[in-house]
Amino acid sequence: MDMVLISMKGHVRDTIAAVSPDSDGNYKIKAVIDDPGVYLLDCGHWQSVSLWAEDEDMVIDFRGRDTARIIIKNPPFVAIRGSAKNEIMNDLNYNNHRSYQNMIAISRATYKDGISSAEDKSRISAELYDANEADRDARLRYLIEKYSGSTSVLAAIEQLHVIKDEELIESAMREVLAAHPGYRPAISMMEEITAKRERIRRMMPGQPAPPFTCTAADGSEIGPASFKGKILLIDFWASWCGPCRQEVPNLKKVYKQFRYQGVEIMSISIDSKEEAWRQALEEEKMEWPQAIASNNGVEVMELYQFSGIPFILLLDREGKIVSKNLRGEAVEKAIAELLAES
Repeated sequence: MDMVLISMKGHVRDTIAAVSPDSDGNYKIKAVIDDPGVYLLDCGHWQSVSLWAEDEDMVIDFRGRDTARIIIKNPPFVAIRGSAKNEIMNDLNYNNHRSYQNMIAISRATYKDGISSAEDKSRISAELYDANEADRDARLRYLIEKYSGSTSVLAAIEQLHVIKDEELIESAMREVLAAHPGYRPAISMMEEITAKRERIRRMMPGQPAPPFTCTAADGSEIGPASFKGKILLIDFWASWCGPCRQEVPNLKKVYKQFRYQGVEIMSISIDSKEEAWRQALEEEKMEWPQAIASNNGVEVMELYQFSGIPFILLLDREGKIVSKNLRGEAVEKAIAELLAES
């Protein structure tokens, strides 16, 4: 079971170091860190822990895949020992761990509660998920205050919302730079946050959709500009994504209903394997234009500011964003409202 130290920059992951444990299950990784920051230590694709790598040694124990009769598919919290700068990582990791456990508990409770209405079950779950997220965010803000001025507090600042938490980010960054003048990781992160803030603002309703092109199923290049003058629904999906495939019947219904009213759909796959994508096209038989993004969709996901799929957004005839994060009945409603306005 290899131990792999991974650098994470946005959607891009690079292996920094890797080692196999010895016969006693012990391992030691040495790595030269050019850029202090958050890294991921992965234990055989089974357990992992986010850590702050800079100038300290640390000790991490993984349970790993043991010989228990019941294999744990929800690994326990992993603590980092012996590193003062990773105390905040322990708190952050535990905060995220508990938030995830609460989500599991919410799902189980709403499932077992016997709520007959799917709509009520969805509404109650959403309200509880929102409350859980608000609790996680409140604890995050507390940790930023607790570790104010430390270099590793950048790990917590990075988890803030770049627009909603703009004021907190600015003040927290000032304290880091006051304690560590010229600290390059803080300066670089502030530059990245500023750029991300601008990208998010460019994706707000009323803004022109960022241009891009992808390779269509017939080998041609298509993008939003290929549908000039049309109302366009852009559907980012993948063959392996269950919720994406579940959305297909709804998209077929919408396409049949609105295609002769100047409405088009463009589905963009972020599949890593073209053969899997083409197999899904054979199975789903979607009549509208299909294309696949290069590099697993890394660039277009960054451009359009999404990390989960399906990600569906609606553009008006001028190519401006009308709405996004559409699913189910919301797709039909958004199109109908736009048609009524035009």
